[in-house]
Amino acid sequence: MAQEITPGHDAQGHRFCLVAARFNQVYVERMVKAALEVLRGRGAAETDLTVIWVPGSFELPLTCRWAASSGRYDAVLAFGTLVRGETEHFRLVADVSAQGLLQAMMETDVPVLNGVLAVHDAEQAAARTGGALGNRGAEVALAAVQMGRLHRELRAR
Repeated sequence: MAQEITPGHDAQGHRFCLVAARFNQVYVERMVKAALEVLRGRGAAETDLTVIWVPGSFELPLTCRWAASSGRYDAVLAFGTLVRGETEHFRLVADVSAQGLLQAMMETDVPVLNGVLAVHDAEQAAARTGGALGNRGAEVALAAVQMGRLHRELRAR
C-alpha cells in the first residue's frame, strides 16, 4: 500500500510572514485581515505572525525572498492587487511578480504563496477581497498552513 501524506490545517507552532503591497491598499488590507483571521483561527500565535508592507507588487518577490531566506518562517504569503488601467502595465507587473515569487520559493525551499490579484476593475477586486467571490487572503492562508506543515513534515522524515 502506498504511503499517503495529507497535511492538516493546524497552524499552531508554525511561523508565517505576510508581505503586503501598499498600492491599492484598501483591497490588500482586506486580504491581509482575512489571512490573519484564518491563521489565528487555526492556532497561530501572535508572536508567530509578521506583516511586512512594501510599496507595490513589484517589490513583493525580493521581500518574500528575504523573509524566506531568514529561516524564521514556515511559509511566506504575498499580497497585492493590480487593477487594470488604460495600459497593460498591470499585467506586466502581475507576471513579473508571479515569476519572482516562484523563483523565491524555489531558491529558498520555503513555501511562498501568491496572493496577488490582477483584475480588470474595482468591482472584481472587491468581489475577491471579501465580496461575492470570497476572500483570496483566506484561501492563501489555508494553503500556507498546509504547505508549511507539509514542508516541516517532509524535512523531518
